[in-house]
Amino acid sequence: MEVLKNYLNNLSYYAIIDLVVIILAAVAVLWFFKRRNNLKMALFVAVYVCAYIGACVASALTSINILFITSQVLRWGGIVLIFCIITTYQQDIKSSITRFARWHDSKDTYDYGNSEDDLRQAVDEIVKGCQTLSKNDTGALIVITPSVVPSHLLETGTMLNAKISDGLLQCIFNTKAPLHDGAIIVKENVILAAGCFLPLSQREDISKELGTRHRAAIGITEESDVLAIVVSEETGIISTVRHGEIKRYMTPEKLSDEIEKAFGIKYSKQKAKKR
Repeated sequence: MEVLKNYLNNLSYYAIIDLVVIILAAVAVLWFFKRRNNLKMALFVAVYVCAYIGACVASALTSINILFITSQVLRWGGIVLIFCIITTYQQDIKSSITRFARWHDSKDTYDYGNSEDDLRQAVDEIVKGCQTLSKNDTGALIVITPSVVPSHLLETGTMLNAKISDGLLQCIFNTKAPLHDGAIIVKENVILAAGCFLPLSQREDISKELGTRHRAAIGITEESDVLAIVVSEETGIISTVRHGEIKRYMTPEKLSDEIEKAFGIKYSKQKAKKR
């Protein structure tokens, strides 16, 4: 206890800052693996960091560095571990950095001034359009941006700035239309652009039965805070993706709820009673 008191009395601000930095870095790494559903790797990193901090504290509390070899092995092992993580998850790290760098990027800064009724009508049109596309086994990819519109997405497509409707969705995603292969970018009740190309997710845990549209939907939601809606061309299944997490077999009610959340619409009393 006397040794511990002396250590705490001699503890400098630099040591505290050093400890805080290590903890923040560990939290960032754990969050990174949690977002990619790799809990085993997150647990391994957590145990490793705790072991390293424990070895450093044990060495600092004793006059003799009894864990010198252990601390050195953990230190150099940490360097190797960081190198392995960067090599293995380089695409995911790139996506995270891109998302952070572009969080403030907005090419569309106009306020459309839509009322809640206008947004609800847009929700109905999207749901109706997705249902029609699903019945016809027509593939589609719709990206809904809550507020900020990533300019790098708009630049890959054709600007439309057209009010969204079921009929317009059928025209865009018609297999004979020139823009049907890309995604449409929607903000409020306006289709900003169509035929946009999205980054594909490089995750290895994605089911093989999911095609390119689904990978693109997962990829863009890993980079930006958007909602992606996918209509499968092969099965007609409607899926939604947010933050890299996919939900399949969406019913009209569930799809409506997801879009309303993306638009920030509050539930009406009438809808609450139905539930």
